[in-house]
Amino acid sequence: MRNTYITTTLPYVNAEPHIGFALEIVQADTYARSRTLQGDEVFFNTGTDEHGQKIFEKARAEAKEPQVYVDEWAEHFKTLKDTLGLMDTLHFIRTTDTHHMAAAQELWKRCEASGDIYKKDFEGLYCVGCERFLVERDLVDEKCPIHPNLKPETVREENYFFRFSKYTDQLHAYTLGTHIVPDTRKIEALQFIEQGLEDFSISRKKDRMSWGVSVPGDDEHVMYVWFDALTNYISTLGWPEDVEGTFKKFWVDSTTIQMAGKDQVRFQSLMWQAMLFSANIKPTDLVMYHGFMTSGGQKMSKSVGNVISPAELVQEFGIDAVRYFLLRHVHPFEDSDFTRERFVESYNAGLANGLGNLVSRVMKMAEDHLDTPVQVPEWEDFGAYFKLLDVYQFSDACDMVWAEIAECDLSIQETQPFKVIKIDPEKGRALIAELIVKLYRIGRMLNPLMPTTSRIIKEAVKTNKKPENLFVRK
Repeated sequence: MRNTYITTTLPYVNAEPHIGFALEIVQADTYARSRTLQGDEVFFNTGTDEHGQKIFEKARAEAKEPQVYVDEWAEHFKTLKDTLGLMDTLHFIRTTDTHHMAAAQELWKRCEASGDIYKKDFEGLYCVGCERFLVERDLVDEKCPIHPNLKPETVREENYFFRFSKYTDQLHAYTLGTHIVPDTRKIEALQFIEQGLEDFSISRKKDRMSWGVSVPGDDEHVMYVWFDALTNYISTLGWPEDVEGTFKKFWVDSTTIQMAGKDQVRFQSLMWQAMLFSANIKPTDLVMYHGFMTSGGQKMSKSVGNVISPAELVQEFGIDAVRYFLLRHVHPFEDSDFTRERFVESYNAGLANGLGNLVSRVMKMAEDHLDTPVQVPEWEDFGAYFKLLDVYQFSDACDMVWAEIAECDLSIQETQPFKVIKIDPEKGRALIAELIVKLYRIGRMLNPLMPTTSRIIKEAVKTNKKPENLFVRK
């Protein structure tokens, strides 16, 4: 048994949750469930990022106070727990929580005590979409590559800065280790370092943007939203008060894993780690970066307006159908294109005609020909399967399950127990029992991927009753 801490990034509360974040949180949930099944004690964290300029502007556009605005939107994100069938033990943190804001101020003080925070006059290009300053080498055709429809603003003001450059050697050694998955993102992090790390702004003047955590000892400034938000990874564990309890258990004495989109490398694996080094806190053990969900080859983005609502997909197809698509038909690390046609095709092939049909056929034979439930093994070896999940190969793990589904279908085709039982009832029942054991194994393997379907299959086997059709063809 070991302690495992896993967290998603915190999405901005300026629009409905979209399929890109659904991918991240379903991957994290699947990993958390897998580690729990292997005996770990798991702390699983998510939440909402509620400060910053674009939140402030959205609230103002709707003629609402920022706190009222974020309170409303935070509730939308909390519903993801039910919408996507996430673990009951999921922790949810908001960056407007009083404790979190105090923790962000404490982290600031510790970085300041290390001599890593200073004030200077500054002029730079600011991308509201990214909530960060850009340098010339970041731009593509004079625009932010992540938000090409938002023209960076020229900002001139006095800001506090963090001595990022001070940690160049330490970050280089950290990045060379086993702290970033996949290797393409490790290479990207190393390239950032080799280009030269520049100290970054960590505050905004209140007279320009007041919606943020106040800088300790300076009421004229609020924290740069990323400095505030990144602190959630430890504030959710009770830091800084509970240093010998939950924080020690799940950060200091734990394997710590962050999941993030591929555009987050600079923030998650470099800036955040430098902040931890400065505050004399253990760095993150590993950050796993997933690719973008695209539509017609273009990244799905709230600002572009091409997002897909996971809630709408769930309403039409069900929770586990959405989880299935995200885990099997979306590459765990690279970009994947989403179309409704592709979703429906995969649903019908893998679920309606595949898994759902198999469950119906096998359990119908069991219900018709077996007097009592089949006794299934109390323990099976799933080492190879868990090994795939341990290295975030979710699609390969799904393929392993569907290979077993195909094997069952082939077995039915070759042995035809529904015919054999008419000629040799004992042999026919034995063939059906073999299929039941295989079906239960499939149900077990589906536990971290499609938990509701897993439960239904296992209950059907234990009660010897055919369930209602799991997936109706679309």
